[in-house]
Amino acid sequence: MLFKGTPTRPPGAIDHLVEGLGGRSNAFTTQDFTHFDLLLPAAHLRTGIELLADVAVNARLDPAELDAEKQVVLEEMRLTEDDSERYLLRRLYEAVYAPHPYGRPILGTPALIRALTRERLHAYYTRYYVPRNMVLVIVGAVDPTEARHLARAAFGRLGGGEGRRPSVPPVPPTDTPRHVDVPRPGRQAYLGLAWRAAATSHADVYAVDLLTYVLGDGPTSRLNRILRERERLVYAIEAGYGAWALGGAVTVTARLDPANLERAERAILEVVRGLQADGVTEAERTRALVTAEATYVFDIETAEGLAKTYGQAETTWTLEDELQYLARLRRVTAGEIQAAARRYLGERYARVRFVPEGGGR
Repeated sequence: MLFKGTPTRPPGAIDHLVEGLGGRSNAFTTQDFTHFDLLLPAAHLRTGIELLADVAVNARLDPAELDAEKQVVLEEMRLTEDDSERYLLRRLYEAVYAPHPYGRPILGTPALIRALTRERLHAYYTRYYVPRNMVLVIVGAVDPTEARHLARAAFGRLGGGEGRRPSVPPVPPTDTPRHVDVPRPGRQAYLGLAWRAAATSHADVYAVDLLTYVLGDGPTSRLNRILRERERLVYAIEAGYGAWALGGAVTVTARLDPANLERAERAILEVVRGLQADGVTEAERTRALVTAEATYVFDIETAEGLAKTYGQAETTWTLEDELQYLARLRRVTAGEIQAAARRYLGERYARVRFVPEGGGR
């Protein structure tokens, strides 16, 4: 909605301006923040900064545009549900964190979107979209002194309240593990396990990161070698780690034959227990580190990627910690990876299974 117009820019004018300069705009939301960006030639730095400042606090939030955008969001919800892998992660986060906000779908629910009014949206926007709550990141062939001057001129004259962030309750203790079966069309099944893990500010974040690479990233990872190559229990399997300001989640997801659901779950837990008992080899640690370094470098090789990474760091932890990320990752020992597995991958895990409708197993 922010790029849909301001009092001085009618609907369509912002897209026309950005595209006319050879650029593009984008926006997305995560568990912790909302991100807006403009990709423009460096010569148009002033225009980009002034445009972001304008939409940041002056968006019209036109009711007609809101109705149209609701349909876009509802369609995105349908697309997410149609994508089994994305939908499985969404349901896993719900299973491991609900009723905390981290357990809610980022897009909301169809009922909430349909009921959203312009008045409610505007009240939220004017309360929280103020300069004190914003982080501006500029990446590219620009003069830093000029960029700071333009940013102060554009954002410094904006009004805004005291900059309170939305109140987020602390993450409650884990209660009884949630195990959910979801009937889905199709003949294949999906299995997901999730454990709560370290938040971005926790010292364990680096060890947990490498732990998930050892477990389930690529063909040489433990889960792939044992469950896919040796036991033939799954068609595909991987581990992931999402770290946020107040918590995190380690996930293991697999696509498999429905007849293998129980055996695959037991095998995953056996791999985890084996890592907890015997640790990881130096070769595994080195392979995980190389993969993690390559992934990180790939993520920040573009101006957009670097801006997103630095903006997220400044919003949810610190830029200083982000700049030290690779150095701290390299210092993680095999023993620390084993300790992270013991600390976080316990018996209290959430499980979500997508099973064929009609019980076709």
